[in-house]
Amino acid sequence: MAGEVSPGEYKDVLLFLATAGIVAPLFRRWRISPILGFLGAGVLLGPSGLGSLTGRFPWLSYFTVDNPAEIAQLAEFGVVFLLFMIGLELSWERLRLLRRLVFGLGGLQVLICGSAIAAGAMLLGQPIHSAAAIGAALALSSTAIVMPILTERKRQHSQAGRAVFAVLLLQDLAVAPILITITLIGGHSGETLSPKVLLTFAPAVLGMLALVFFGRLLLRPMMRSVAKAKSHEMFMAASLLVVLGAGLLSALTGLSMALGAFIAGLLLAETEYRHEVEVTIEPFKGLLLGLFFVSVGIGLDLRLLAAEPLVILGMTAGVLVLNASVVFGLARLFRLTSRQAIETALLLAAGGEFAFVILTSAVDQGVVATAISQPILVASTLSMFLLPFLAQLGARLGGRPGASAGLNLAADPPDRIDGPAVIVVGYGRVGRLVGDMLSRHEVAWVAAERDPALVEPGRRAGHAIFFGDASRHEFLERCGLESARALVVTMDSPEGAEAVVAAARELHPDLKIVARARDARHAKRLYELGATDAVPETIEASLQLSEATLVDIGIPMGLVIASIHERRDEIRKELNRPDSLGAGRRRLRDAR
Repeated sequence: MAGEVSPGEYKDVLLFLATAGIVAPLFRRWRISPILGFLGAGVLLGPSGLGSLTGRFPWLSYFTVDNPAEIAQLAEFGVVFLLFMIGLELSWERLRLLRRLVFGLGGLQVLICGSAIAAGAMLLGQPIHSAAAIGAALALSSTAIVMPILTERKRQHSQAGRAVFAVLLLQDLAVAPILITITLIGGHSGETLSPKVLLTFAPAVLGMLALVFFGRLLLRPMMRSVAKAKSHEMFMAASLLVVLGAGLLSALTGLSMALGAFIAGLLLAETEYRHEVEVTIEPFKGLLLGLFFVSVGIGLDLRLLAAEPLVILGMTAGVLVLNASVVFGLARLFRLTSRQAIETALLLAAGGEFAFVILTSAVDQGVVATAISQPILVASTLSMFLLPFLAQLGARLGGRPGASAGLNLAADPPDRIDGPAVIVVGYGRVGRLVGDMLSRHEVAWVAAERDPALVEPGRRAGHAIFFGDASRHEFLERCGLESARALVVTMDSPEGAEAVVAAARELHPDLKIVARARDARHAKRLYELGATDAVPETIEASLQLSEATLVDIGIPMGLVIASIHERRDEIRKELNRPDSLGAGRRRLRDAR
């Protein structure tokens, strides 16, 4: 029958979805990166795990992956989405503010660690191209594991946390050039760079130039057109089109799909649609990246660990010691204290997810032999499993965040690095005036707006205005809610303002929230939802009319202003009465 399907055809997909549903929540509850869970699950589901026991226990075949090659093909999209998000999260302003640490500490770390590991590989008999790829792969740490660890431990704003972030940022920047280099030397490792060989690179160079040119020309108008439709589904479709379209265009010119996605992310990073695209793409990236690590786990041959434990463990220890030693020395050179340098070194000692990306690309291009890459990947995986323990040790040795002032960040103001002081939601007539007053008092701010027609003038004026839905938790977090001192809601939609206030209060219990209200009844609802101050339009208009009238008929200005302030305080106290707000706050607490 034409419509019939075999359940076995979907077994691998169901196994992965079951793994994602179990691993991610469980590991997050244990405060361990889910990436380690996906790697472990891949090993368990693969031929080195339960697959090795199916001969004795045939029923275990229901819990093993039958087609690793198909899983690996789909898993490649995880790397494509990861590189897109890395490009999207890069900011020229952030690079400028942290340039000394990013290009100094980070650049030296990648160069020295990569060169030292490559030299060791050459001493063990590897040719120069293979050794360079191995060195580049093992010099990069795990952004996907280290940054969540820092965030969960609230150490991302410590001196060591800033240094770690700067190094990881440079490492993320280095991935694209490394992949380009591997792609270009693949198939030409035995040739000199003659004009004939260089001509073979022309399609790749032209493809990159075309991607950048057409991206700058078309991306913003396309996203603007989709945003005007005010359809979340259409915006999601457009975001996926950008990622996959850029990746396919890059692949057609002989480069990797991941590189094309990275360039597309960079092009979108400076637009007003950056945060909304991040929030839209994040679920796809998380799911596909999980599939990528499951695929990596399936491909790991743990029989190598059993056959040559001393070699694998020796490589793991060697990578940890070498990376940690280099980072510690460089951190001290950049004026971190000993305790901060130790914490930084331990967090950056282990290998990372890009070891799999780089070595897989190197194997595909014939730069590194498969027999060489497998032991290295096993060793890198073991080092990643040790990261939570290294981070815990580093936190103990590093002391409380900000305890020491060894790192001079005078040129890098914390408020500008960590995020805005104030977030303005709604950039219409009221929001523009609020932003103008904040600028007059030199307070850093960003604004969020759902109407593209209001976003564009603000962007042209040089303000940080982003298109997006501020009632979504993820979007508020992307805008810097965690480090913000206040949130100002100026939306003219009562329901929209209430949704934003409720979301912000749930994420940040201590945040100052000032909201525009339609009238006294609306102000009372906003207070119930957690607003610090609610400003009713009708009441403020009445007070301003009273002030103008009293002054015009000759009442002294000082007395009028004092009476207006007194009446405003009376109204605020009346709207904030505990007996009228208790029920609403209890409803909010129950909903949480």
